[in-house]
Amino acid sequence: MKICVFGISGIPLGKHNLKDPRLDQADRLVEAKKKTYAQVDLLGDEDTLEADAIVVHRDRFPDLILHDLEFVETRLGRNPPEAEAVVLRKIREELEAERTLHRAGLSPEELQVIAAHSFHTHKPVIVASDAEIASPETLILRTFAEGGYISFLTVGGKENRAWPIRAGTTAWEAAGTIHSDIQKGFIRAEIISFQDLVETGGETEAKRAGKVRLELKTYRMQDYDVVNFRFNK
Repeated sequence: MKICVFGISGIPLGKHNLKDPRLDQADRLVEAKKKTYAQVDLLGDEDTLEADAIVVHRDRFPDLILHDLEFVETRLGRNPPEAEAVVLRKIREELEAERTLHRAGLSPEELQVIAAHSFHTHKPVIVASDAEIASPETLILRTFAEGGYISFLTVGGKENRAWPIRAGTTAWEAAGTIHSDIQKGFIRAEIISFQDLVETGGETEAKRAGKVRLELKTYRMQDYDVVNFRFNK
């Protein structure tokens, strides 16, 4: 996931570990040689169009709105086709009310009309106050979640690891996050919910308590599911 940190100083850009305390908790319950956090890419102000989500200082939020509003006004001034003009005027109303394009409630058909254009607020925008900026780890975790992402866990042996995926990702798609061979040979996913892992005291204990579910390709992964993929090698 790529997160644009807009108008916020003091947060280093580049690769960033998501210090989710749940991985620390899992690492205490399941023995492994190392612990690996999920990672995100933190981008600068100039990379808003490349990002999957934007976290912005409250004082700089109007700048994002203005960027899109200026584009809409310029495009309307060039007499676009009527279907596009209708959508652009709707977007203008939302922006003038300081609502992002992401929250404008456009239909799939309306989105298709403007698909050729790039908007800064056509993605989740998380507005942060000074108090939140003082705790950057928590702020990045919030942006990750509100940006439409979750993580799943693989535990034991060489590594306890969190893997970032988009919310709604299937078990089959999640398998490919680890390795394409696992996805190709997918048989089933053995799932333990994070809550069950904690309540039973570990992976082995969860299995003994009958908390393992067998899920097929179409299962929608849940946040912090602990998974073991069975596949043909």
